[in-house]
Amino acid sequence: MNQPTYILENDRCRVTVNQHGAELSSLVRTDLNGLEYLWQADARVWGRHAPVLFPIVGRLPNDRYQHAGQTYQLPQHGFARDRAFALQQQTADSLTLRLRDDAASRGHYPFAFELDIEYRLAGTGLHVGWRVHNPAPDAELLFSIGAHPGFRCPLLPDERFEDYVFRFDHPVQLERYLLAGGLLTGATEPVPTAEQGRELPLSYELFSQDALVFKHYDFSHLTLASRRSGRGVRVEFDGFPYLGLWTKGPGAPFVCIEPWQGIAGSVSGPAELRDKEGILTLAPGATFTSSYHIELL
Repeated sequence: MNQPTYILENDRCRVTVNQHGAELSSLVRTDLNGLEYLWQADARVWGRHAPVLFPIVGRLPNDRYQHAGQTYQLPQHGFARDRAFALQQQTADSLTLRLRDDAASRGHYPFAFELDIEYRLAGTGLHVGWRVHNPAPDAELLFSIGAHPGFRCPLLPDERFEDYVFRFDHPVQLERYLLAGGLLTGATEPVPTAEQGRELPLSYELFSQDALVFKHYDFSHLTLASRRSGRGVRVEFDGFPYLGLWTKGPGAPFVCIEPWQGIAGSVSGPAELRDKEGILTLAPGATFTSSYHIELL
């Protein structure tokens, strides 16, 4: 699809964003011989870079929900990632793109909305901001929103996936919420850590039961780094109630760090969108904002 891309650049980094889905497509450290940090969307493995998840995060039972007595269909992670956003503002180091409801969206999501995605580059860091506005004069807006950036892992040709670890700023105890067919089962299990709870070593076996899904965790920063080179990324996501970690499967050379304002549906429902865990409610005229930050190490 020949849709425009936008570039933000400073003396250390270059960021590329697609109009399609307002999706990040490149994060390069130009001061490190052009090292690319973002997964490059090989369709044979996973054909996306960093989709924006809206107006739901995860999957719904049978990809359906009910609202105001009607039944609607929504695909996993919603539709924003497959829509063209309109340019609102661009400078050398910042960019804002917007998606509004239209006749196509209202056929499967009967809400008025205005979604702005902002990217702002500073040094070796990228700020990603979300603004969701309810323009309706007399109806609530029900939604979730989430991030899904995939980072190249390994970053360097002489490294392996298993050379990398997730590092925490303090000792943690991790409990994952298990998925079946992309839906929460209600079951949980502990996730073993290393270095007195400060590290989670990467392996493909770690993801053999789908994504690692966390709730009620007590950290707001997560570093993905190579034990060998020290290269990696640090993602900051204060105020996010849910977090996902995912890779496609054995041999996939990337891993996703996914801060979420929402979460997958449950195998047992409910069918009503209003009652689904992680759904946010905006009153008429109200606005929701949230943001996360990526630092290229």
